[in-house]
Amino acid sequence: MALTTRHPIALAAATAVALGTGALSLPAFAADKPTAVELKDGTLDWGVKESFRKYVTGIAAGTIEATDGAKQAAGNGPFTFTDGTGSYDTTTHGTDTAFKGAVRFASTAHGFDIRISDVQVVTSGTSGHIDADVTLNGTTQNDIEFATLDLSAVKPGQGAGGAMTFKDIPATLTAAGAQAFNGMYKEGTALDPATLTVTAAASSPSPSPSTSAPASPSPTASATPSGRPSTSAPATTAPSATGSTGSEAASGDIADGTLDWGVKESFRTYITGPIAHGKVELSGGAAKNGAVYRFGDASGSYDADAKSLDAKFAGKVRFLGHETDGTYTLDLQFSDLHVTAKGTGGKLLADVSSKDQKTGKVATYDDLTVATLKLGSGALTAKNDIVELDGAAATLTADGAKAFGGFYQAGAALDPVTVAVSLDENAELPAGTGGSGSGSGSTGGASGGTTANGSTGTGSTTGGAGALASTGSDVPAGPLAAAAALVVAAGAGTVFATRRRRTQS
Repeated sequence: MALTTRHPIALAAATAVALGTGALSLPAFAADKPTAVELKDGTLDWGVKESFRKYVTGIAAGTIEATDGAKQAAGNGPFTFTDGTGSYDTTTHGTDTAFKGAVRFASTAHGFDIRISDVQVVTSGTSGHIDADVTLNGTTQNDIEFATLDLSAVKPGQGAGGAMTFKDIPATLTAAGAQAFNGMYKEGTALDPATLTVTAAASSPSPSPSTSAPASPSPTASATPSGRPSTSAPATTAPSATGSTGSEAASGDIADGTLDWGVKESFRTYITGPIAHGKVELSGGAAKNGAVYRFGDASGSYDADAKSLDAKFAGKVRFLGHETDGTYTLDLQFSDLHVTAKGTGGKLLADVSSKDQKTGKVATYDDLTVATLKLGSGALTAKNDIVELDGAAATLTADGAKAFGGFYQAGAALDPVTVAVSLDENAELPAGTGGSGSGSGSTGGASGGTTANGSTGTGSTTGGAGALASTGSDVPAGPLAAAAALVVAAGAGTVFATRRRRTQS
């Protein structure tokens, strides 16, 4: 990166300048003197997206290599880009820091070889972005603005040797970044947080934290990337799962009913996307309902006094992906869904079959507790012989994580669960409304490749698709992230001609 030519710099004050809540704070200099401060020995700690890393080394059976000065933390951790050099403008409060290091993600099985290099962080006030060169299978796109940075809730800290550290800056995928991901992640998706460390060169005073830093922002203003829960964020409220009230409670056997569930939106998107090239098959009475799947023919019982529900539903959903010679490496099926609920808590159980991607062996689980459910107060109350749970928050269990191959971690949010059961065969169940795609209300990702016929893949009702993050927060994967492969379509990235490139000294 070509740096602004330095001139003699006069120190006007020994105190740091507060550039706004969380903005970069560096020394103040006399207004009548040149305002470029050289930065050296910078580091950028950034994992790109945790779920993508897990996907590469998991279901993709690939490798991750950090070279040219970049390092990766143990246990498939984040990366550190080193030897950052750049400049800080005391007039605009902007920084431009380029780092050494490259990271390569490769998978022969899934046919990609991706290299991220020449990473650069540009900031102005409380915002910024991460730029990079991205090479896919030998074709390079330069200067893609990959992610935006939000420093508004980030407080500067003092590092070793007078360095200024900005820890866990929320990073969000840009439109250009989404194109670089070949559409597998949407614009606005949370990426791994970034930690930036910069040091003023010897010719200028070392930066120090502001002695009059603004008050800490409200926890509600914090923005925490998927897979990195905030320790200061307020507790979230689960979607309301209240049942209707206003009529005398009833108890008895369930005459009929439906369950709407999309499993996980980011997973559906991955299956039918350009990486897995897969499909979703519905059978046994399951059908599409908007973006999600509807399971019917409910049976079981409801106890009004105990405020409890025990309902089973017919139908199967099968996810198939990564087909080779008629065989699907990814093959996961859920069937015989079963909801038990009492008070404000519940469980979602299912028969699950899952294929190990590496060995091809099939694991089957009967009545596996896939998720815990959180119901709102007043749920499980019958009205006109109908009991409804509307959008109960679903959280993946440790056992459920096994069914996904361990690439979604226990505690990950799944799509919400909506249930409606009737206690009288003449009671009218609610009509399909299109489903609730995910906790965020999105209804995308379940289109394409979905059929209502029976399973026709390998004959084994198996799985192992859990290497995808949500993305998400989600993700991927996370983790699963979400997850999607970091595939850059030719010509997809936006080139920023004004970006200053690092030059060799």
